Amino acid sequence: MRTDAKASALKRLGRIEGQVRGLARMVDEDRYCIDIVTQISAVRAALRRVEEEVLSDHVAHCVDHAIRSGNRAEQRKKVAELMNVVRRAER
Repeated sequence: MRTDAKASALKRLGRIEGQVRGLARMVDEDRYCIDIVTQISAVRAALRRVEEEVLSDHVAHCVDHAIRSGNRAEQRKKVAELMNVVRRAER
């Protein structure tokens, strides 16, 4: 992972960690269910953004490297990895 992408992902994950701690507090304090669900939705959206960022870095770095290498087996492997990630994300 590139240094800038790593730093960005870690920063986002730190914020998400705080959001999750806040969710635990909300549950502990018996907050209104809809407010909790709203915050869960916000955490999921934030995780999707991190996922997109990491995946984008993977394509820009790892997949690009496989394409440039000319190694057909490595290219097929990277495409298969991407397809598996896309399939999992659709569930």
